[in-house]
Amino acid sequence: AIPDDNVLDPSGYAYGPARTVLGDPPIASLGSAARGIGHLVTPLDIDGGVRFEPLVIDYYGQFFPSQSLMIAAAFHNLEAADIRVNLGESVQLGNLEIKTDELLNINTSFYGEREGDRPPFDVYSFDDVRQGTVPVENFADKIVLIGATAFGVGSTLYTPLGDVGGPVLIMAHTVASILNEDFYIAPGWAGFVEFLIIILVAAYLCALLPRLGAGPGAAVSGAILVVLILTELLLMTTQSMTLQLAAPAALLVVGHVLLTTKRYLVTEAGKRRVDVESALSNKQLALQFQQQGQLDMAFEYFRRCPVDESTLEAIYVLAGDYERKRQYNKAASAYEYIASKAPGFRDIKDKVQRARQLNDTVILGGSGGGGPGASILLDPDSKTMLGRYEVEKELGKGAMGIVYLGKDPKINRTVAIKTMALSLEFEGEELEAAKERFFREAESAGRLDHPNIVTIYDAGEEHDLAYIAMEFLQGKDLEPYTKPDKLLPVATVMGIIYKSAMALDYAHKHGIVHRDIKPANIMYEPESKQVKLTDFGIARITDSSKTKTGMVLGTPSFMSPEQLSGRKVDGRSDLFSLGVMFYQMLCGKLPFRGDSMATLMYKIANEEHPDPCAISTDLPPEVGEVIDQGLEKDPDKRFQTGGEMALALRACLQVLGTSTPG
Repeated sequence: AIPDDNVLDPSGYAYGPARTVLGDPPIASLGSAARGIGHLVTPLDIDGGVRFEPLVIDYYGQFFPSQSLMIAAAFHNLEAADIRVNLGESVQLGNLEIKTDELLNINTSFYGEREGDRPPFDVYSFDDVRQGTVPVENFADKIVLIGATAFGVGSTLYTPLGDVGGPVLIMAHTVASILNEDFYIAPGWAGFVEFLIIILVAAYLCALLPRLGAGPGAAVSGAILVVLILTELLLMTTQSMTLQLAAPAALLVVGHVLLTTKRYLVTEAGKRRVDVESALSNKQLALQFQQQGQLDMAFEYFRRCPVDESTLEAIYVLAGDYERKRQYNKAASAYEYIASKAPGFRDIKDKVQRARQLNDTVILGGSGGGGPGASILLDPDSKTMLGRYEVEKELGKGAMGIVYLGKDPKINRTVAIKTMALSLEFEGEELEAAKERFFREAESAGRLDHPNIVTIYDAGEEHDLAYIAMEFLQGKDLEPYTKPDKLLPVATVMGIIYKSAMALDYAHKHGIVHRDIKPANIMYEPESKQVKLTDFGIARITDSSKTKTGMVLGTPSFMSPEQLSGRKVDGRSDLFSLGVMFYQMLCGKLPFRGDSMATLMYKIANEEHPDPCAISTDLPPEVGEVIDQGLEKDPDKRFQTGGEMALALRACLQVLGTSTPG
């Protein structure tokens, strides 16, 4: 029979009932001397380990304390009557309140090793004690528990620290937890909170994680895992409460691994295939745009490609194309992009610096004569491009622009390229109007097909320059042959004027007026006696405006009276200019000269020119008559067509005994 003084009398109702007593009754000699009786129930957790102990159990309506609780009571000289039970809340041991869960369980604190790698409790062999090899002083003022601790003897129970050495040592940990107040409790709401956290973790895995990328997903999952672990640790260390968060943590880790593995194997692998295909498509598009000369589009698609050796090499070539087109700022951007991705790529540092220098030193404008010219900075290290043409060297400068020697690489044709920087002379609407006139006149001149008119191949605009690609001519212009000491023979001059008149006749019949006939615009090759008129229609581009200094564009010494006065001009104005040139090439001086622009314009419009025969005494009177008619102030009294002037010249040549103009 169980003594009644060991039965507790709690208020309320009981939990954790016991129905069977296992084991033999205590030895009579020991039982009669015992301070009390306690149960030895050791429940196992869900994983088979020992983590908690019921301090009180219900045995058919009677409530008995655990042996650990009775040992702690005896240590404080307390009896079973000094133990008060508050069901579902706590156990009162004297003045010590031990918080429990609703089943009166406490979570035992299992102690680790002490200093010097010693176990938490001293363990002695029973035989050593019996034989007296262990000093009795070792047990003074200590609680001595007797039980099996040897390996293989008794039951093997596992705790969070592993196998601590048998049930008696588990009891030692429990007693120490009670006395040291190191016990942990699971509050009544713990089960609900644990279930809620599992639901939230599952919701995160199902709803949010699939929407996150690999990096952000790992960061969020890691943060949640840290929060779960820290929450459990903080509750244990600050509140002495246990919240079983191992299950939601395990669910989080396993779920994240499974989902990310599936994503990598299925989604990410598919995305990588799409990215590879997209990269190939972008690179192909970039190369196509580059071949078509659309370098900006090519650069845009190259930047969408993965950064690898082949992509950087392609952008490097693209930057060279920018340089050849004189777009040095864009070349610098392309080189800087490469440098940002691969600072050690080839000679990229030198290329970036060089492109910046070229961009800072490119020269526009500044041509002679005050007209709209444009100088291209030719790069000796690479081919300079203007449109589709390779610019090789500068041939000369004129009032209307600069002429370069170039080559069309597609058909290997040598060309002369004349450039005009219209943006330096016009702004806003005037610039747009000038560009429109430029291309319209270039198109009209390009339709002219005459042996004494230079052939126009192409016209275009790039970056800041308008340009015309034309037939490359041997020889040079007639400007040097207007000096008194370098005058050509009369018959040669008449042949040049004759061919020029025929060329103008052809152009006028096609509705095109030159407007700027002068020696500098007529090319002459002495050996073949080839004559070519150039710059058709270019003067018209700017004749309706003024330069920044207020000067009317063109060459006033060769202008007709009606052109100087701003009246509408036709082909007869070109014949007046041809007459001025004829006079200058025979006499070595201009027919009209003045100290100022106003004086010059007045003489052209009002005064007669000096008699050429008086200046050059070897001229036949018939030549003077041709010049006189060509320089008539009234257009109606001049030669009406270039053909008329050519016939008059042929008649003069016959007088000189030369039947064929040459």
